[in-house]
Amino acid sequence: MKLMTAVIPCYNSAAYMNRAIETLLTGGNDMEIIIVNDGSSDDTQKIGESYQEKYPKIVRIVSQENGGHGEAVNTGLANATGLYFKVVDSDDWVNEQALKDVLRKLKELIADGSSPDLFLANYVYEKVGAKRKKVINYHWALPKDQVFTWNEILHFRQSQNILMHSTIYRTKLLKDCGIILPKHTFYVDNIFVYQPLPFVKTMYYMDVNLYRYFIGRDDQSVNEQVMIRRIDQQLKITKIMIESHSLQQIKPKKLQNYMIKYLSMMMAVSSVFLIKEGSDESIAKKEELWDYLKAYDRWLYKKIRSQILGRTLNLPGKFGRRIVEVGYNISRKIYGFN
Repeated sequence: MKLMTAVIPCYNSAAYMNRAIETLLTGGNDMEIIIVNDGSSDDTQKIGESYQEKYPKIVRIVSQENGGHGEAVNTGLANATGLYFKVVDSDDWVNEQALKDVLRKLKELIADGSSPDLFLANYVYEKVGAKRKKVINYHWALPKDQVFTWNEILHFRQSQNILMHSTIYRTKLLKDCGIILPKHTFYVDNIFVYQPLPFVKTMYYMDVNLYRYFIGRDDQSVNEQVMIRRIDQQLKITKIMIESHSLQQIKPKKLQNYMIKYLSMMMAVSSVFLIKEGSDESIAKKEELWDYLKAYDRWLYKKIRSQILGRTLNLPGKFGRRIVEVGYNISRKIYGFN
């Protein structure tokens, strides 16, 4: 069995997929690299086949009709044979030395009989034009260099969320929890990291900058204008996450608090972009989202609404919406997203 399966969802990725593949290949025979060609019309298939031919014991290409990023991840998981599972988007890459360090540590943990359900590492915003690369680490949030449980997590700052970029899940856990990402939908990475969390019993955090998250292309799904145009998909994902667990029943308390924090972020993202769009229709959609949460889970609604962020997002009138926009712009400069 391979130590880690890395899945690379590809849709017309011929111009940039090589870097993702090449950096993952430095993991050698510990790696299983699955390239999922999601109905591309360029040379994605040809490039994938060339790597499969050159590295037949490491690389596989799986082709499917276009189903979107989520369906590509579903396909990768269905075909994965590695003990651990990592998603690397086709325009991103990994740091070669950090990958070797992570694989070495996973081997040590397996040998000790203490391999975790979830392995975490840092990620870096590789933003176009940025002189300084923003590193998202988990200092003061997670214990370092030890196996730990939810009871031992510390305080997550606002910028510290467990994202697809930072996670390496045990493959069996993902399969056992029954995760299926929706087709033809953006922002499914939020479901990918959120839904399995209650199934995670043990974790390990290694303070290395493994994942390089490329950001800045005009057509990227996280581009601000693109997110505003696709706000209905963001709303869809947020509602799926609300429905995925009854957070009032989640134990331990620290896990419950973290999941509330994550959902609060999702409510904030949706609300901010609806406010920035500014039309009467968008403002009505924001109100509908909060009403939906209130109707579906009144306990969770009160938890999120009572937080400073929740109260701010629901300030009345144009003045309240202006405060939200100013706060978003400040956060964007501090954290370097979009």
